[in-house]
Amino acid sequence: MSASLNWHPAKRPQPTALVGRFVRLEKLDPRRDREDLWQVFQGPEADPKLWDYLAYGPFAEREDFDHWLDSNAASSDPLFYSVIDLANGQTQGILSLMSIVPEQGRIEIGHIAFGAAMQRTPKGTEAVYLLGKRAFELGNRRLEWKCNNDNARSKRAALRFGFTFEGVLRKHMVIKDRNRDTAWFSITDDEWPTIAAGFERWLSADNQRPGGQRITLEACRTSA
Repeated sequence: MSASLNWHPAKRPQPTALVGRFVRLEKLDPRRDREDLWQVFQGPEADPKLWDYLAYGPFAEREDFDHWLDSNAASSDPLFYSVIDLANGQTQGILSLMSIVPEQGRIEIGHIAFGAAMQRTPKGTEAVYLLGKRAFELGNRRLEWKCNNDNARSKRAALRFGFTFEGVLRKHMVIKDRNRDTAWFSITDDEWPTIAAGFERWLSADNQRPGGQRITLEACRTSA
């Protein structure tokens, strides 16, 4: 017989601001974020691959985009956060805590959409770190990351962030009239302290210098 865990359910996330060195996460607010997000997602400098593996977008009509944003803002699961650049105040992306199961201590980071201005910068990494930190502060045992198994970019990101690959659910979903086999990744609460220390070292002023990182996130985690 296995030992008792003395388990207590996790708390549900609340839409409180999370502040880092590079970005601030705040609950998605269409009144504040709408114009910035329209520009970063649909403007001339938008990432053309952004919508390839998401269940929505791109948006040819502004009305459809506005409705999508309003629906996201009204949701509590997923709970959407805006990513605001501390240097210039621009909202440059969104992501969410979702699949929230407090009674089992399970939660997921998903619906990630980062504008081009966030990519290949510390901002996206810090946004994921801030949500991961919050997830475990709430008492969760498991943080999940799921993506289309064809989405090589998302799978590389999950591994870089320290998630462990757990397998593929075949024919898991139909998205945009295409099959989706879903790759599953996770971080557990006992793994998080080492992974968090790696994030913090990578994001530090000592590592983030003019011209880029001094050492990689993976190396920071190994030596944490």
